[in-house]
Amino acid sequence: MRNYGRAFKKAFPYTIPVLTGYLFIGIAFGVMFEEKGYSFLWAALMSLMVYAGSGQYLAVNFFVPGVSFLQVVFMTLMVNIRHIFYGISLLEKFHGMGKKRWYMIFGLTDETYSLLCTTKIPEDIEEDKFLLAVSLLNQSYWVIGSVIGGLAGNFLPFDSEGIDFAMTALFVVIFVEQWMEAKNRIPEMIGVAAALLCLSIFGADNFVLPSMLLITFLLFVGRTRLEKEVEG
Repeated sequence: MRNYGRAFKKAFPYTIPVLTGYLFIGIAFGVMFEEKGYSFLWAALMSLMVYAGSGQYLAVNFFVPGVSFLQVVFMTLMVNIRHIFYGISLLEKFHGMGKKRWYMIFGLTDETYSLLCTTKIPEDIEEDKFLLAVSLLNQSYWVIGSVIGGLAGNFLPFDSEGIDFAMTALFVVIFVEQWMEAKNRIPEMIGVAAALLCLSIFGADNFVLPSMLLITFLLFVGRTRLEKEVEG
């Protein structure tokens, strides 16, 4: 347990940007969920058991009459299908984590994925404990934010119009941070170009899946060159 304590202590500074973002967007989710008439306890339970970020924002609209089960399944799949690509890229890293790998797969949000891929593991900390600490800390921020938002929405009047933009703002901040720190910005440029191209072709409602497929294809084809750029 002492080793885990050191791992959490070392991991915490790296998760501070996620802390600030997740508290605010978690609060926004809690407020929106409470406005649908649900207790903050349900918001906390969803953040514990579902923990899907943008998927939870989308799910708020599922709790209304007229939404079929098939619609829920399809929309959730479309919004979160990018996580399939995240998981594939981390198979080797999670392979040696034993039973902990199941939680690591469950807790693989966009922000956690970003940290797991870019953070250098401290030399005096075991990798599996450090990665687990990052994932658990990030989810705890989301759950705490959801509870605060649910409670605040219950006791204070809120107009939640536009509040879901907090998620987009967090994505932009993380992208800018990676852009500033990266030595090789070709992957980011590929991502932006592919997303813009698919947005112009497929429209705002249907571009996510084509974008992910195109980005994955381009990165796979150019993998050797990109690795040489990084090493150089």
